[in-house]
Amino acid sequence: MKKVLIVDDAAYMRLSLKAMLERNDFEVIGLAENGIEAIDKYKMLDPDIVTMDITMPEMDGVQALTEIKKIDSNAKVVMISAMGQESIVRTAIMNGAKGFIIKPFKEESVIQSLSKI
Repeated sequence: MKKVLIVDDAAYMRLSLKAMLERNDFEVIGLAENGIEAIDKYKMLDPDIVTMDITMPEMDGVQALTEIKKIDSNAKVVMISAMGQESIVRTAIMNGAKGFIIKPFKEESVIQSLSKI
């Protein structure tokens, strides 16, 4: 069972993703609401996969991705973005993201994306 850290500033999105993943045999080991919290929880929890929202207060997802990759060059981070953020997604991929999911998303596409990692 893959261990997942979910990072999103919207509580509804964190809980929605958590329920979705748990229904599909992923273990959600942590939730974070911004990039700073994501980095701290990554160090503490050592997840197999991180789902990372791009737009968040305090530290955005691309900055958090960059910091996590400094800690663990093998970190598997999947970016979650809204439509219209394609250029940011490209930057995230260049910085080591393993994939991306576009909001609004369907459960099957999320599970498919994370299962490939």
